[in-house]
Amino acid sequence: MNRTDRLHALSEELRRAGPRGRTAAHLASWLEVSTRTVKRDVAALQQAGLPVWAQSGPGGGYVLDAQATLAPVNLTPAQAIAVATALATQRGAPYAADGRVALEKVLDVMHPADRRRADELGARVWIRGEDPAPAATSVTSSLGQALATRRVLALDYSDASGRSTRRRVEPHLLVRTDDHWYLLGWCRQRQAPRWFRLDRIRAAHLTEEPVPNRDAAVFGIPPPDAHPVRR
Repeated sequence: MNRTDRLHALSEELRRAGPRGRTAAHLASWLEVSTRTVKRDVAALQQAGLPVWAQSGPGGGYVLDAQATLAPVNLTPAQAIAVATALATQRGAPYAADGRVALEKVLDVMHPADRRRADELGARVWIRGEDPAPAATSVTSSLGQALATRRVLALDYSDASGRSTRRRVEPHLLVRTDDHWYLLGWCRQRQAPRWFRLDRIRAAHLTEEPVPNRDAAVFGIPPPDAHPVRR
């Protein structure tokens, strides 16, 4: 999640909390960042003119006056829990953090009776364990930005034997297959397409270098049972 999206998510979480507010620790856990980052983001919101203030004392935290709402969203409780289930079973997937923020925004604008039914239904749907190989949130955030803005990535990558290398990669696709997420991209070091398993990417840094146009055929033809998440 980039900083702009994080600031928006932070303001929405504070708006959701109302007069109760949220502690820096709660916000850090929700956004998967440090409390120091939360404090910097709150300061940025204050400088932008949002009425955020700190509450002192036990249970104190940050409070934001509600000033904006979303238009009503016509999701049924079952549809909302279908989204929640998909997100809960893919916590380490690309865009997972953004998805959790989006789900809370949808739940916030549901009719109160539907929201209660969604909460009751969600309490009866359980999962156990985490993704088999989750990637770091900072990595998936950088990969998502790189695909969206078509920019080259600098990767710190460990291969199957544990050997670390540094690569500059032109991102092409994010792919889930055989219970793992991969980045399919053009490796500048190898001058060829390569698959990088996300849980082996130790760090991913977004560069300012644009990705050149390449013929999609160089990356091969997807198998017949593969499909995009949106057709």
